[in-house]
Amino acid sequence: MKIYASAEDYLEAILSLRLRKGIVRSVDIANELNFTKPSVSVAMKKLRESGYIRMDETGLISLLPPGEEIAQRIYERHQLLTDLFIRLGVDPEQAATDACKVEHDLSAETFSKIKEYVNRLGQD
Repeated sequence: MKIYASAEDYLEAILSLRLRKGIVRSVDIANELNFTKPSVSVAMKKLRESGYIRMDETGLISLLPPGEEIAQRIYERHQLLTDLFIRLGVDPEQAATDACKVEHDLSAETFSKIKEYVNRLGQD
């Protein structure tokens, strides 16, 4: 099943918020991504119907295994690419912005090679 970059961004935001705050609500996602609450509500409904997230009766959002897998993959890409761009001398804020643009489009092979390269840099 093809998942779009926007859905990947939502799943990554849920993971990132969970890591920082422990819990995630729609309003947190709206604030994190600077989206309107109605837009987030529509997206959460689609992610829930697709089996990527669960929302409990109090509005807490959690990732289901397929959503967790995608979120972890995109989060790892974002972190590694941001680190690489910063090492190249890019301003940290710009590096994070650029990583967000690139993280969705890299093939698994290219990302794997970038990861190997960054890991070798860390050994030097």
